[in-house]
Amino acid sequence: MSNVNIRPLADRVLVEPAAAETKTASGIIIPDTAQEKPQQGKVIAVGNGKPDEPLTVKVGDTILYGKYSGTELNFEGKDYLIMRESDIYAII
Repeated sequence: MSNVNIRPLADRVLVEPAAAETKTASGIIIPDTAQEKPQQGKVIAVGNGKPDEPLTVKVGDTILYGKYSGTELNFEGKDYLIMRESDIYAII
C-alpha cells in the first residue's frame, strides 16, 4: 500500500487511477493525445462514512468509476482522484 498523508472526510474516497493503455490489443501504439482516461483504480484511503451510511469500499479494493467522476489532484508527484463513494460503480 501507498503511504499517503491524505485522509478523506465523510463518504469520500482517495483513488490511485490505473495507468492508461498505451497499446491496442493488436500492438498499435496509442499516442498520448489519443489515450483515454482510465475508469479503474485502487482505493488508497477512505473517510469515516456518514452516521447513517457506512462505507462499503475499503483500502486496497480495485474499483470502477465514471469517466468524469471525482476531482483530480497531484500530491508529492503522483496523480490521485478524490470522489464520493456514490461515484463508484463497482468493486472488482
